[in-house]
Amino acid sequence: MLVDMGKQARLAFRILSQATTVQKNKALSSLAERLETQVEPILTANAQDVAEGQKFGLTPALLDRLTLNPARLHGIASELRQTISLPDPVGEKFEETTLPNGLQLYKQRVPLGVIGVIYEARPNVTVDVASLALKSGNAVILRGGSETIQTNRALVGLIHSVLADEGLPPEAVQFIDSPDRSLVLELLKLHQYVDIIIPRGGASLHQFCRENSQIPVITGGTGICHIFVDESADLEAALPLIRNAKIQRPSVCNSLDTLLIHSVIAAGFLPRVVEYLAKDGVSFRADPASLDSLKALNPAVRGLVTPAGPEDFDTEWMSLVLGLKVVKDLDEAIAHTNEHSLGHSDSILSADAGNADRWVNEIDSAAVYVNASTRFTDGNQFGLGAEVAISTQRLHARGPMALRELTTYKWVGVGHYHIRQ
Repeated sequence: MLVDMGKQARLAFRILSQATTVQKNKALSSLAERLETQVEPILTANAQDVAEGQKFGLTPALLDRLTLNPARLHGIASELRQTISLPDPVGEKFEETTLPNGLQLYKQRVPLGVIGVIYEARPNVTVDVASLALKSGNAVILRGGSETIQTNRALVGLIHSVLADEGLPPEAVQFIDSPDRSLVLELLKLHQYVDIIIPRGGASLHQFCRENSQIPVITGGTGICHIFVDESADLEAALPLIRNAKIQRPSVCNSLDTLLIHSVIAAGFLPRVVEYLAKDGVSFRADPASLDSLKALNPAVRGLVTPAGPEDFDTEWMSLVLGLKVVKDLDEAIAHTNEHSLGHSDSILSADAGNADRWVNEIDSAAVYVNASTRFTDGNQFGLGAEVAISTQRLHARGPMALRELTTYKWVGVGHYHIRQ
């Protein structure tokens, strides 16, 4: 089954890689329109997935990721239109030079090829990945989780109809329409047809792909995100920023997991943080110094705070839980973040330019912020359109992977019947 799928994807890639920007944008525009006008079949399929998810006990965070509604479909369509507006990277020439012998050299961007994407409980990923792959000239094989199978069938069916209507190969976007887990392993061995694997899911999925793939793997999409409140921070402005990072959408990978507080301000500021976020239903896992700073809280709010366990600062909460830790200085904040972060998104709140510079230079994460919420690590927020994934590794892309990150390059040499001496 997958060998045939790989062969079809490779052939579709050859065609799509030569498609013009106008052709690709026209297909994306048609897809955006149909997402907004053919809502009912998608939502009906999604309701079946959500009902099954509830039946089998999916967590609230996973159910939130799984659920579509008209507003979310409109948001997906809006991201599609933003992708249309972005420059097509394919064919871009850069680093042009002329050698002393007159040979002209330059690099030219080309698509990566066939991309295998494995993901869980995120039907919007189906459209995001398909649209970015199409615009960047790549074919894609999608393997969504079993919990999204009905929704993905509806979305991929819509994508196929658009591609066929626009004269592009439907096989450029293929979907493994089976929950059989053995097919994931088969995909990871399909090195003769698939050029790169991108898993989007939990740490166990990433580990499984790294350990079993015969194809290069780009990992990301998990994050233990930190905010360090320095002693010089504007504490009034810090409160709504921390709230945004924690509660705007707690089930996603760039939401706040651990709040670090400078010891100089902990006694006065930590109770305010807890009282402020308690209104949103946040509960807390606090280290001993934080617990000491919170002793005077009224009992109702104090009940939301429990001692941090051995694994709590290594947990991506994906829910309304927040870790609290008091640190003595910037050095300890940096050390703690680099030890416990998964290299996703980490922020400092500070009016001290020197401390901010140290944070930027010493924190080893894909996205590092000064006086900003971690929630900005997102292809759309960065002006890139949607993203295929948030890469937390070093090769070949880091952070939101959008159009340019889905290309590689080839060298082109233009001579005048040059020969090597």
